[in-house]
Amino acid sequence: MKILLSWLNDYIDTGLSAEQIAGVLSDLGLSCESIQQLGCDATIELEITSNRGDCLSLIGVARELSAATGKPLKIPTIELPESDSVASDLASVEIQEVDLCPRYTARVIEGVKVGPSPDWLRNRLEAVGLRTVNNVVDATNYAMLETGQPPHAFDCEKITDGKIIVRKALPGERIVSIDGSKCDLKPDMLIIADPSGPVAIAGVMGGLHTEVSDTTTSILLEDAYFDPVSIRQTSRRLALPSEAAYRFERIVDIENIDWASKRTAQLIAQVAGGKVAKGMVDIYPKKSAQKQVTLRLSRLNMLLGIEVPPEQVQRILSALSLNPQQEDNSLVCDVPSWRSDIYREIDLIEEIARIYGLDKIPTEQKIQIEVVPVDARQKLTELAGTYLNGCGFYETINVTFLDNSTADLFTAHTRHLAVTDESRKAASLLRQTLLPSLFTTFRTNLNAGNSPCRVFEIADTYIPTEKSNALPIEKPKLALACDCDLRDLRGVIEGLIKTVDSEADILFEPAELLWAQTGAQIMVNGRAIGTAGLASQAVKDKFDFKDLTPAAAELDFEHLMTLSRVAVKVKPIPRFPAIQRDLSIVIDEKTSWARIAEAVNKKAPDQLQDLQFVGIYRAKGIPSGKKSLTLRLTFRDEDGTLTHETVDKFQNEILDSLTKSLGAELRTL
Repeated sequence: MKILLSWLNDYIDTGLSAEQIAGVLSDLGLSCESIQQLGCDATIELEITSNRGDCLSLIGVARELSAATGKPLKIPTIELPESDSVASDLASVEIQEVDLCPRYTARVIEGVKVGPSPDWLRNRLEAVGLRTVNNVVDATNYAMLETGQPPHAFDCEKITDGKIIVRKALPGERIVSIDGSKCDLKPDMLIIADPSGPVAIAGVMGGLHTEVSDTTTSILLEDAYFDPVSIRQTSRRLALPSEAAYRFERIVDIENIDWASKRTAQLIAQVAGGKVAKGMVDIYPKKSAQKQVTLRLSRLNMLLGIEVPPEQVQRILSALSLNPQQEDNSLVCDVPSWRSDIYREIDLIEEIARIYGLDKIPTEQKIQIEVVPVDARQKLTELAGTYLNGCGFYETINVTFLDNSTADLFTAHTRHLAVTDESRKAASLLRQTLLPSLFTTFRTNLNAGNSPCRVFEIADTYIPTEKSNALPIEKPKLALACDCDLRDLRGVIEGLIKTVDSEADILFEPAELLWAQTGAQIMVNGRAIGTAGLASQAVKDKFDFKDLTPAAAELDFEHLMTLSRVAVKVKPIPRFPAIQRDLSIVIDEKTSWARIAEAVNKKAPDQLQDLQFVGIYRAKGIPSGKKSLTLRLTFRDEDGTLTHETVDKFQNEILDSLTKSLGAELRTL
């Protein structure tokens, strides 16, 4: 943005040169791109960051200089030459899209005479790079550069019935803009219309049909607030940039629209004659409350690393029109409507730092780096990642949001936290489980031909609390998904838990899970730490898993961390060899492994060191409703070498227990 030094002096008398002003503004965060001398005058080109829309005006820049130098700000006084007419009798406004246009105002100026602009107006606009058109249009551009609020002047007589309608475009509507561009309007574009059709592209550019011309005698003056995202999208899609769109994209001051409209009307009447109809049409259905932000002085000094005197803090915040009020050891600030970038405590701290002077923060020649030990979570994350990589799993990182339909498949009838960001209308829920995101990644890899596919993720989930406005409970979880059998996934999980705590007692208990057709609750040392299962048909349909049924599991990462703190028990290497026996038994199809293990342990001697699942056989020779299951028994005696006769006795006792408890039969063929 270019500012003319003599023009800036109308709003603040700093007594500084262009170079000095550029230096002050650069220290405030408004970087100077260039300075151009124009005889006794000069222009300063500033780079304005996208969050400082309030500085896209001369008054906004003067406000910054006032806060930094202590010089008073001079705001133009407004006196309007009024006619006997009433604005509401001459114009009316209807807003159909309140979310995209929360405020729209209209004034009427009668008896104007359109012609060339006076030299002072033309010279100032040309100095900052704007071409002059006529006195009315030039006055609106002057007001935009002065106030930061882009107005638009319609030829009032060309507005059908004097009625302005703010709505979205209808399919097939077109408009020719002031610059001659033929624009095909889309149904999601916000436009200004009258009963006959479009007259302007809201916040971007006016229409050629209703522009001010030499025959214009009355003006309908628009000043409004438009949704920044809507304006940006429309301007980009139509390839129609404008100074107005540039400002609306960066948020204008919705509360200052009335004053800006009066100032524009005053300038038009000053250079083009005419009188302003009494009052204005102001449609503002959803007036928002003033924002308040609290600043803790202790937090200020801790973050800046210096002691900023309290009286300086009060002075700076007051100079920025934040109206600080003392409450205990904090300051409660009223955020002015033009500062849309201030909404957190850290924003206030940044304001104080840049006005107080970043050069006052000391620097040191040496940087000291303290090596901090790896914390428990990071250590377990590395351990789990290394183990799962060895099992063929690849780590994924997913977004934290889900859509409603997906969330309901995993956590039905559960309250979720959601964001209101415009870019996340479809997927706005903070996830309470990692499984939906993991299944999405799983599907993407399968579609790309990456099979077999095994993926995992370690991330936080967000559980809402019962208290209103309270932060959610963040629970870290570990989720896994694979195109393998549930038994294989169980082995991976057991191996992971044993890697963390070799003495852990692990049990998979059958459980009903919303997302699984076959599910289990994972118990470790008698405590539930997660779930596992095979995806249900509803989940398969949602993620388009046609030819496979993925297995998945989710573990509470904090519970795994408690296991990792268990003291490691070291045992000597066994002195005597072990004897292994494989038993193949025929049992009912519905008999679970947990019941088999329970029956074995009933008659297990102290010498039974390990019980392992080997496999299942369902085919020729196995009756319907039955299955053949092979298990492996490992025996070892710490005091001597076992004989096969002794092991035969142990085996027979275990087989007898399986027969009596489960009706098992020894498979001999």
